[in-house]
Amino acid sequence: MYSRRRFWSQGPRAKLDASRLEPVTMSAHVKLCLIAARASNNVIGSGGDLPWRLKSDLAFFKKATLGCPIIMGRKTWESLPVRPLKGRENIVMTRDWAYNAEGARVYSSFAAATNSARAVAARTAADKVFVIGGEAIYKLALPIADRLYLTEVDAAPDGDAYFPELDANQWKETGAEQFEAGEGNDFAFSIRQLDRISAFTSP
Repeated sequence: MYSRRRFWSQGPRAKLDASRLEPVTMSAHVKLCLIAARASNNVIGSGGDLPWRLKSDLAFFKKATLGCPIIMGRKTWESLPVRPLKGRENIVMTRDWAYNAEGARVYSSFAAATNSARAVAARTAADKVFVIGGEAIYKLALPIADRLYLTEVDAAPDGDAYFPELDANQWKETGAEQFEAGEGNDFAFSIRQLDRISAFTSP
């Protein structure tokens, strides 16, 4: 079994539980969230695959995104072991207007993809939309994201896909949980919840 430990539990930050991922004080709207696992060198992928096996992180990803629309690029879609991901509206972005992603909505415009995802979320009473990769889609989404769920992996593997650099002045950590390496987890890692400061402080 893997082991985990909470490294703080007081104040506005709290242990991450995917079944209750609400911030302390946030305006009520559908939040655009990025969810990603990155290494200490910002690597998120290698050859179209993850450069690690983190069973506990995959379980968190599923629990966090279930019931919410998810936006991804074509390469991320094609890398999924099962398509579409069940229990979530799958939205794929590609420059190829004729691309067929069976079981998913396809858009060539990021604005159209996010508008569609927000509409689906509002119709189904979901309070979040998730961007799940890859690198190019994260770069498009980061400037307008409300929240980040970042899995910080204690490793520095070689890779060819990277998470964009963050401006620390724009984000406030509002939750975190640490996991040790062990059965199903190749490396130790922590899952952090970061809320945009402007959104966090808005009435």
